[in-house]
Amino acid sequence: MNLLRFALTALQRDWRSGELRLIGVSILIAVACLTSVAFFTDRVKRATELQASELLAADLVLVSSKKIDDIYIEQARTLNLTYSLNESFRSVALKDERLELAEVKAVDGRYPIRGQLRIADALFGAESVTENVPQPGAVWLDSRLLQSLQARPGDTIGLGAATLRVAKIITYEPDRGGDLFNIAPRLLMNRADLPASKLILPGSRVQYRLLLGGDAASLEQYRQAIKNIENEHLRVDGIRDARPEIRTALERAEQFLGLAALVSVALAGLAIAMSAGRYAGRHYDHCAILRCLGLKQRQITRLYLLQLIMLGLLFSLPGCALGYLAQEGLNRLLAGMISESLPRPSLWPVFTGLAAGLVTVLAFALPQLLRLARVPPLRVLRRDLTPLPLNNYLIYALAAGALLLLSPWQSGSVRLTLYTLAGLFLTALVLAVAAKFMLRLLKYLQPGLTSAARHGLANLTRRSHQGVAQIIGIGIGVTVMLLLTLIRTDLLEGWQNRLPPQTPNYFLINIQPDQVDDLRAFLSGALGKEIKLYPMIRGRLTHINNRRLDPEAFNDPRARRLAAREFNLSYADKPQADNELISGRWWGAEAAHNPYFSVEEGIAETLGIKQGDRLRYSIGGQELTAEVLNLRRVEWDSFNVNFFVVANTEAMRGYPGAFISSFYLPGAERPLLIRLVRQFPSVTILDIDALLKQVRIIMDQVVRTVEFVFIFTLLTGVAVLFAALQTTHDERGHEAALMSALGARRRQILAGLTAEFVCLGLLTGLLSALAASAIALILAKFVFNIEAVINPVIWLVAPLSCCLIIVLAGLLGTRKALSSSPMTVLRRL
Repeated sequence: MNLLRFALTALQRDWRSGELRLIGVSILIAVACLTSVAFFTDRVKRATELQASELLAADLVLVSSKKIDDIYIEQARTLNLTYSLNESFRSVALKDERLELAEVKAVDGRYPIRGQLRIADALFGAESVTENVPQPGAVWLDSRLLQSLQARPGDTIGLGAATLRVAKIITYEPDRGGDLFNIAPRLLMNRADLPASKLILPGSRVQYRLLLGGDAASLEQYRQAIKNIENEHLRVDGIRDARPEIRTALERAEQFLGLAALVSVALAGLAIAMSAGRYAGRHYDHCAILRCLGLKQRQITRLYLLQLIMLGLLFSLPGCALGYLAQEGLNRLLAGMISESLPRPSLWPVFTGLAAGLVTVLAFALPQLLRLARVPPLRVLRRDLTPLPLNNYLIYALAAGALLLLSPWQSGSVRLTLYTLAGLFLTALVLAVAAKFMLRLLKYLQPGLTSAARHGLANLTRRSHQGVAQIIGIGIGVTVMLLLTLIRTDLLEGWQNRLPPQTPNYFLINIQPDQVDDLRAFLSGALGKEIKLYPMIRGRLTHINNRRLDPEAFNDPRARRLAAREFNLSYADKPQADNELISGRWWGAEAAHNPYFSVEEGIAETLGIKQGDRLRYSIGGQELTAEVLNLRRVEWDSFNVNFFVVANTEAMRGYPGAFISSFYLPGAERPLLIRLVRQFPSVTILDIDALLKQVRIIMDQVVRTVEFVFIFTLLTGVAVLFAALQTTHDERGHEAALMSALGARRRQILAGLTAEFVCLGLLTGLLSALAASAIALILAKFVFNIEAVINPVIWLVAPLSCCLIIVLAGLLGTRKALSSSPMTVLRRL
């Protein structure tokens, strides 16, 4: 208890002297960044747990691309389960001269089994809960579709071959799952009106759902009963599987935000380590006196360990409070991608924040303070005696261990974290090497400069280790901010500009074989050029070289998804212009007697398919086996129609399917689409311009969110700068005192410091711009697969911004050194 009281008294004294404030601020920023992400992800997870059944509108859902067999319904009746059937697909709604793509859901009277529908009688009117669904002949539209069509309740709209009356505005449906990637607005109709619409034909892309409700035992019995029924088109979703696309998207967003927080922790740790090093150096005399008074080495170690724990707790608590406020900002930035109202977070992020604060301060500061226990008592007589430094490898191992310990809380993936930390380390290494090289070059510039500038550069080159640390800290923060700007602007604009002026902006799907000639004639006459229609046949890959394809055998999530889904197959006599053969050859005359496949290189690599392999597809109950004759590279971002797998024409003859096409249509000619829908009501039009606009909005939300989190990164970079300045604070005080004693004026000393900080800012800004540009080039080439265009403005903005930050922070941090009395300083020498 005596040691605890002594530690508390020493902590208060050191706090008043200002020595521990930067360590406390670094802890505060790191914990705030970590807990802001933790609070936000905790709210999302709690919302998922509380509303899991409602996300499905049932307790169990059977999803299929084919009509669900009656045997599944009979099994539900046998077990006394409540059930409901619905179909979902995309189609175009038409009113007068307006048409809009809609997400159509046809439901029966038992929908939904879990949750409730909410409707309104007028646009933005008061909503009410309903137990009903649209009556036959009526539809319910959401507000987006109602406004796009400029319709109101009581109006009639066209849907396929049917004419339906707008009865209500739907404001909420339980299995909508938020707005994430629900690109088209909702239209809810009665299943009884489907035959009249003539929208579901052979080859149409429809998702059939069987919703089930009941007690847990009956549902588990139902699962076991249908497990023995072989159906490769069927997927079973339970509460734990609810909305996997939303769960996956949010998990990836959580990982990205968590890794951003981890970068902030790494920089905060660097600031803590540098501040702790200065703190330890200023306490050598104090520890030598304690040793003379009888304190043992382990007691001194416990003393400073207690101080670190108290300091960690003291600043972790307000850090958690700040993180709670910051997560409200994250919630607002991601509005529309998540549920509008999330439950309050639990207290668990508070405990993780406190633990993270303690781990960070102990891992980065304790190695420096352990040296204090090794101060010799003889130092009270000989000031030149200092404790031997600890092994640098031990310090680095403790820091890396702390980051690895914190990483699973943030990213959820050790592998992803290791990649990020490796990238962070390489960036820091490049910045360090480049900074050392440029600091050496500065020596050759000194002779031709003014005395103040020479003095500033001399300070910088003499203290090159501190200068490199400053460049690494603030440089990484600026690099990340610049990189986000480049990705959001230059890379995305480069991708958009890569597309030619007449890139297809409309797709036509669900074209029946008997409509091909008439539709081709219609498009040719209206557009004045030949539009190609491509056959599209749905098939499922079942075997590779007589080995049955098992989705669970793949470790890669993408490979599992591809192995479990149906493919859009096509056939052609020659390759498309935007396809490039990378191995093998295209088929010739031998294709009249033998079936062949051409496979896209990406899916071939993912599923382990090679040229010469034999693939077996199940198509409409029939099987097709053929050899892979070649692999192709496809330009997917050309917006032309393309396929993963293409066969020769003879191989696909006789299989049921539909056709697909794409074309460019200027905005002024949109009335052509109305004529097309009226003449071919079963053909679905996809407006790619509208889809891309929605995707860009979502991408912009994500980028803004990540930028919000990286504000903490920039703050920790500034903390590193202050820490580096503090390490040379005493040295600067001595220099200022000596220069004053030798006749230098305050203005000359200030000019020298300003020159040093300006040079440091220019170096940091230039290196940050270089690092950000290099990473952007790598992303453009290997991730986005586009021509990289680097904005030259960053080479001006980055150095100027860094100069401003470093000069202001540097002068603010050294103001005490400038105001120190020369006599007071010299007496301490």
